[in-house]
Amino acid sequence: MPIHDRPILERIETLLSLSRAHAATFCSPSASLARARYLANHPTRLLVMKCMDGRIHIPHATRTPLGIITPFRNLGGIFDLGWPYLGELLTEAVAEAIHAGHGALLMITYHFSRGARARGCAGFGCDQQAALAHARCLQAQAERLFGSDRRNVYPLVCGFETDGDALIVHGDGDEILDIGALSPAAAALELRVARLCPDMPGDIRRDLLPLFEGNLAHVTSLRGVSRALDIEHREWVICVGRGFDFLHLPNTALIIGPYGPDLAEPIGTAADIIDANMRAGRIPDDGFMLLASTPYQRVGVDRARAELKSRFLADFASTVIGQRHPRLAEHMVRHTAVVHWPTRRLDRLDEATTGHP
Repeated sequence: MPIHDRPILERIETLLSLSRAHAATFCSPSASLARARYLANHPTRLLVMKCMDGRIHIPHATRTPLGIITPFRNLGGIFDLGWPYLGELLTEAVAEAIHAGHGALLMITYHFSRGARARGCAGFGCDQQAALAHARCLQAQAERLFGSDRRNVYPLVCGFETDGDALIVHGDGDEILDIGALSPAAAALELRVARLCPDMPGDIRRDLLPLFEGNLAHVTSLRGVSRALDIEHREWVICVGRGFDFLHLPNTALIIGPYGPDLAEPIGTAADIIDANMRAGRIPDDGFMLLASTPYQRVGVDRARAELKSRFLADFASTVIGQRHPRLAEHMVRHTAVVHWPTRRLDRLDEATTGHP
């Protein structure tokens, strides 16, 4: 039975099992050594801004070891670098790279489907040009924040075509590099990137190339393979916070990053979607999951602060959902957790509670 059709407690256990498996894989000797080796050869800090859609799994689509790419996920991939918390996270990540003597690549992504407009990004009404325009605005903000010369932080706009998992790289004009349109023999990717982005520093270009090479190999491996394209939205999880790296199941979760000044609106929108899914019979009406999570690096004050954040986010989201959809809130199964970021281990803080407290 597909996960979306199972009873709510079985669905939740499947999700938590996925988290445990992700942490075990991340902490394995092979994965740990792969990360260390990769970073020794490619030290540029890789930051990716993307939609919460589970189809957009950049490490998988580029064959990059887990833990190399730092993701920022939000509904629709909608961000504003003026948001205080988001700006702090980005500048801290960049500062760490610069102090170590390395540059940073900020990959600003949007997504679409070649096969059907309806499989595009719901956050932009499946309008590819609107999503691209927003990515361009973020690129301009990044240049104001980190410098228009792009010598230390290079903001790169990339589309992600979800039918074939292909990256589409945008230059400053209308010129693009469509990885999905290349043959395995095309090669010469470095020259193509150099022509498309002539102002990209050599060290950043060197460390970006493995992503494009991995994407080309991944796209090539999918050609001729029948894939379920997951047209119908069947989300049954609302995630609030950060630390959801394990969640890359299509049409399962709506992820709201704690970046913007107004969390109530995206949480309310997510509740609208869950309610519509139940009413249309796309998911069982026996419940949905609210998962609040915050990552931490160290035990002590850092973990205690993460616990306070997660509990606040869970309480806030519960209140919003209860006010906007009181009947839906009665079917809410709430989990509050923190994530030990060095191991990606998700630790539940409380026993699950059902209904709006």
